[in-house]
Amino acid sequence: MQRRSTQGVVFVHSCPKALCQHVEWALERVVGAPVSLSWADQPMARGAYRAEVAWTGVPGTGAKLVAALKQWPMLRFEVTEEASHGNDGERMSYVPGRGVHRSPVSANGDLVISEQQLRHLAATASSVEAFRHGVDLLLGAAWDEDLEAYRHAGDAAPVTWLHQVV
Repeated sequence: MQRRSTQGVVFVHSCPKALCQHVEWALERVVGAPVSLSWADQPMARGAYRAEVAWTGVPGTGAKLVAALKQWPMLRFEVTEEASHGNDGERMSYVPGRGVHRSPVSANGDLVISEQQLRHLAATASSVEAFRHGVDLLLGAAWDEDLEAYRHAGDAAPVTWLHQVV
C-alpha cells in the first residue's frame, strides 16, 4: 500500500532566542528526522528570531506541527498544508492570546468558507455589521492583522526542507 504524501511550510514568525532549539526539537519529534533551521533576526520583535521550513509528510502533518508548536504561547507562527488526494489544503495561524485559527484553503491559496458556515452566519447575525464581523472571524482577519508585519519582515528569507520519515 502506497502512503499518501503532502507538503507545506512552517513559518515561525517570532520566537525568543531561548526557545529556538526547543522549536527545532519539537519539529523533529513530528517529522522523525533531525531539524536545523536558519534563524534570522525578527525586526518586529526585539530579541526575537524567525525561520521558515518547508516539509513533506502524510496528510495531517500540518496539524501535528501546530500541536507541537502551540505549547509555547509566546510564539507567532503559521503552518500550511497543501491539498493532496482526498484532502483539502489548510492554513493554521497562531497568535499569542488568540490561539489557533484554522481554515481550509483552495488550490490558489484562498481561504474557503463553507456554505453551511455562511448560512449559519446569515441566520444568526443581528445586523449587517454583525454579519461583517462574523465573516472577519471566519477569515481569521484578526490573526492576519497581527501577523502581517511579521510576514513582511521575512520576505526573501532562506527556507529549509524537512522530509518526514515514513
